[in-house]
Amino acid sequence: MSIKINGRDLTVEQVIQVCRGHEQVELTEDSKAAVKKARDYIEAKLENGDIIYGLTTGFGQFANVLISKEETAALQKNLIISHTCAMGNPLPTHVVRAAMLLRCNALARGNSGIRSETLNTLIDMLNKGVHPIVPEKGSLGSSGDLAPLSHIVLTMMGEGKAEYKGEVISSKEAMDKAGIKVIELAAKEGLALNNGTQVMTAIGLNVLYDAMNLIKVADIAAAMTMEALNGITKAFDHKVHDLRGQEGQKTAAKNILNILNGSKNVGPVNPAKVQDPYSLRCIPQVHGASRDAIEYAYKKVSAEINAVTDNPLIFPDEDEVISGGNFHGQPMALTFDFLKIAISELANISERRAERLINPYLSEGLPPFLTKHGGVCSGFMIAQYAAASMVSENKIYDHPACVDSIPSSGNQEDHVSMGTTSARTAAMVLDNTQKVIGIELASAAQAIWLRDDYIEKLSAGTRAAYDYIRTLSDPVDEDIIMHNELVKFDEMIKDNSIVDAVEKVIGKLM
Repeated sequence: MSIKINGRDLTVEQVIQVCRGHEQVELTEDSKAAVKKARDYIEAKLENGDIIYGLTTGFGQFANVLISKEETAALQKNLIISHTCAMGNPLPTHVVRAAMLLRCNALARGNSGIRSETLNTLIDMLNKGVHPIVPEKGSLGSSGDLAPLSHIVLTMMGEGKAEYKGEVISSKEAMDKAGIKVIELAAKEGLALNNGTQVMTAIGLNVLYDAMNLIKVADIAAAMTMEALNGITKAFDHKVHDLRGQEGQKTAAKNILNILNGSKNVGPVNPAKVQDPYSLRCIPQVHGASRDAIEYAYKKVSAEINAVTDNPLIFPDEDEVISGGNFHGQPMALTFDFLKIAISELANISERRAERLINPYLSEGLPPFLTKHGGVCSGFMIAQYAAASMVSENKIYDHPACVDSIPSSGNQEDHVSMGTTSARTAAMVLDNTQKVIGIELASAAQAIWLRDDYIEKLSAGTRAAYDYIRTLSDPVDEDIIMHNELVKFDEMIKDNSIVDAVEKVIGKLM
């Protein structure tokens, strides 16, 4: 079944189904009527000779330049081809698909004045797999994602390049092969298509979705480290967390106890040990705070994917065309800066837990650097180096992009959000954090293997994780090319298979 869009109730999960699962998309009947109504209104305004920004005037600093009726089509075409200034590597296909879907959903609301046939062209591209090549850099995040969105429109016009069935070819060839007619833009349509926050939101939404899964992996990795280091579970008692009342913290504590339920390696095992270091004892507080931030991001993104963010906005029932600022990316810029910091903290504490497993002065009886042949073999010594490097790199990306602004368009656009940079750096932080947590998983599995009888005393949850790991990665007895092993852990996190393995045994984690 296809996903029906109306600009009002699209979900994060549905976006993922379309952008990664290639689910089909169609407009609701109400949306078709709303789109036509707005376009009819625009045509009437043009016929009357009304002065409307972006329809009968230039753009930005040229807003005071009047455009004749005969030049309106050229105005829209020139808007797109002049704005295709994005640079850098192409955005991943799934991000481009998400941006296309979000643009369609915004237009489906009926406040943009686009023609039905133009919107249907974009939907056909999405459904038939014509994916414009969109360079990743060049958006200020106000007026939205002008440059990257223009690259999407370029393919609709038969210009530029697109990916079709895994091959990058000319847009015209891709459209011809897919059986889609290229368009000639009419009045208002260029602005309706390239004015908005859909690229930053598409990037950030994909980061958000993976972060929602990663937080579960972080809990699993932490629980395995607790097993290897005889962690004290009393610190996860609900009475402690109820006193604070932070929901994410309470959820993290429940998750850890659920994963560790039945373990004979945690306790306290040693009565003389009364408390753990913060990287173990404060897992609920740290993971929980990140959970709360991810939940906040989910709510903000859920609103934005159903937002109309172009300019000017059309209100046929009120007989108004309003030039506003919904294209400004600040709501997403702040959200994705917050999100990347929350993800980064998962890496910070994970690396500290991995260090406790690897460092002979902290590992409570484990062989130095998790090798039986210290001296001849270095074991996991440099795995911790790699984790530390990525944690430090995250600190550079964590700088909030939204606090910067460079005026543009002759100072008409004198405050911009940098929200697309927020989203792009969030993606970099996510990738690093997945790799760091993978190193903790690898280290914890190695430590459990080295403890001789610990495997049989694991909880059902950690045993499920350990057994799954061993289907892909053997214990490290002598030094190997460690990169090859760590890639396996990165992949099992990215495809969420480690979570699936645990949830099959103990039920859904929160």
